[in-house]
Amino acid sequence: MTANARCPWAGSDPLYVAYHDEEWGVPSRDDRHLFEMLILEGAQAGLAWITVLRKRDGYRKAFAGFDPEAVARFGPRDVERLLADPGIVRNRLKVASAVGNARAFLDLREESGSFSRWLWGFVDGRPLQNGFREMREVPARTPLADRISKELLRRGFRFVGPTIVYAYLQAVGLVNDHIVGCPRHRACARLATKG
Repeated sequence: MTANARCPWAGSDPLYVAYHDEEWGVPSRDDRHLFEMLILEGAQAGLAWITVLRKRDGYRKAFAGFDPEAVARFGPRDVERLLADPGIVRNRLKVASAVGNARAFLDLREESGSFSRWLWGFVDGRPLQNGFREMREVPARTPLADRISKELLRRGFRFVGPTIVYAYLQAVGLVNDHIVGCPRHRACARLATKG
């Protein structure tokens, strides 16, 4: 894929390019991956996404491979350990929210059978296919993100405002926001038919 064909936000950093080309917008129905991305999107608040991507391996180590059951058992000592870990974003509110979100995630999963089923229910199981031609057309939030954010907040999740939720929906493929000139737009649209 040529650099000028892909979505401009991917830039030239190899980590960013790989994320764009292999993961962003790919429909994910795996609860552990959905939990991982929820934690990472919350950690990203106020930072550049590349900052979180560069710390992703550190997050995987620090947060038990994003096993929500393990993270839900984290206590005050674990929080202090995490706050001393340079491999993650060391923000007390974000770390505490990750632990609380793990507990809320498990509650929601228990109620719905899977987090994936609950989340994908907002789009009737089919990713939304947008047709934006330029990045400036892509919204920062949508009514769908507002609804999901409100529901997550009601269920005790934190760092799940509408802008974070919309970035999350893009990342895990509920929304295909690759610009139409990007080869990944068509590739992700084809994946949507396999869900």
